[in-house]
Parts: sequence; C-alpha cells; structure tokens
Amino acid sequence: MALTIALFSIPPNSTPNPSCPLKKDRVRFLQLLKTKPRRGVRRELTLAATMFSDNVVVSDIIAGGLSGGIALSLLKLWEQTAKRGVFDQKLNRKLVHITLGLAFMLCWPMFSSGRQGAILAAIIPGINIIKMLLLGLGIWKDDATVKSMSRFGDHRELLKGPLYYASTITLAGAIYWRNSPIAIAAVCNMCAGDGVADIFGRRFGSQKLPYNRNKSFAGSIAMVSAGFLASIGYMFYFSWFGYIEESSKLVVGFLAVSVVAALVESLPISTELDDNFTVPLAVVLVATLVF
Repeated sequence: MALTIALFSIPPNSTPNPSCPLKKDRVRFLQLLKTKPRRGVRRELTLAATMFSDNVVVSDIIAGGLSGGIALSLLKLWEQTAKRGVFDQKLNRKLVHITLGLAFMLCWPMFSSGRQGAILAAIIPGINIIKMLLLGLGIWKDDATVKSMSRFGDHRELLKGPLYYASTITLAGAIYWRNSPIAIAAVCNMCAGDGVADIFGRRFGSQKLPYNRNKSFAGSIAMVSAGFLASIGYMFYFSWFGYIEESSKLVVGFLAVSVVAALVESLPISTELDDNFTVPLAVVLVATLVF
C-alpha cells in the first residue's frame, strides 16, 4: 500500500520548483514516500541514509560508540552480578553468553550500509578479542571479568570459549553482515541456542543422550528451539529495515541449521574443542549450503 502524506500532493512526475522553499532532496523524499511501497521506502532510505550524521564516517563512529557502550554496560552488569553472587557462576556466565552477542547484533542497523559499516561494527567485538588475549595470557588482571566469563575462575579459560565467542561475532559482522542469514544463524545459534541449552540441560537434563552422557535431550531440544526462534526474530528485525526479505524458505533453512547446530553441540568433540568453536563453524558450513 502506498503511503500518503497529508497537506502535500506531489504528482509522481512533477519537478521541483526552484522558487519553492522545499529543497530538491526533500521533494524527492516526499515523492519516494508517495509512490513507493513501504518496503521499498525502507530499503532505499536504508541504503542512502546514515543514522546520526550526513557524514558517513562520523555517523559510523557515533554508532560504534553507542553500540560499544551498550555492550560494555551489559558486561559491567554481569560482572557486578558475578561479584555479588546474585546468580550461580555457571548461570551468570551463560547470561553473559546469551545477551552480549544478541544485544550487539541489535545495534547493527545503526551503522551505514556497505563494507565500511561492517568493518567499523566488527571493531567493537574485535577489541574484545584483544581483551580476551590479554586476560587469558595473564598480561592484564581483571578478576571480575574472569569470574563472569570462566567456568572455574581460571584466566586461561578465556583463551578458548570467550575468545572463540568474540571471534565469531567479529567475523559474522565483518564477512557476512546484516544482509546475510548466515550471520544471523551463526550468532543466534551460538548465543541463544548454546546458552539456553546449558541452562535447560542443567535444570531438566536428567535423560542423557546415548552417545554423550554429558548432554541431555532437554538441552538439545532447548538449543534447537532457542537458536531457531532467535534466528526468526532477527530475520524479521533486519527485514523491517530492508536488509533481507523474510520468507518461508528462510524459516525452513533456519530450522535445519539449528538442528545441525544442536547435533554438533551434543557431540563429544564439541566438549573437547569447545562448542563456541564447533557450533559457529558447523552453522556457517551448513548455512552456506542452505541459504
């Protein structure tokens, strides 16, 4: 349905009047709203505009500051809950795992379209890669961060799961970006899927898998459900901005990818190598074939 604007009536083929106080770009903007379907309007405006400034670089820097601030605020929140013992350490670690990546992906529309926006967005989790290396190697001391992200409070643990986690989000943004269902599937299955699987598995996982007694049916089912639902949610979210087109094909693809991700996470090799490495790797490989 075409959008209409009260008090303005601009014929589709009209040309701007030089004496009119409206500038030419504003006239074209109104023509766009009048003649284009809503989805087309969103897509063209998204491709053409920046959110915070007419200068693309400045806009992306502001977006980076805001998204980095949001991620840092979340991290500080979970550091405080870990320090004060609000949650069990394992639950606190999984809450970090679930929320950080998903919250950061919500910020992707703030960046400009194209490669520049993708690279600048990837810098934020990229900085976290450096932080994990410094903490994991013992060069930088931060007990609160180590406690919130590790299983047993050992700083060397940050060189595995947390490092793979930050690397996945960085590469998802830099390589695939917000117009790719592969990025959505990788981040959602790693963050929501794997995180919820651990929580449900510990609470309801009395019935173990026959090929891995450390994993349960409840955890695997929860992983498929959470990874799939999160992927669908972000499909609609990015579709609203015009980055991708929602479709039943994508829905089926996301379900297939989430099933494979849960299967890989349940294998003994994922425990040995770390599921923050095996799950995103499997998701990218399968999603490349599916989408």
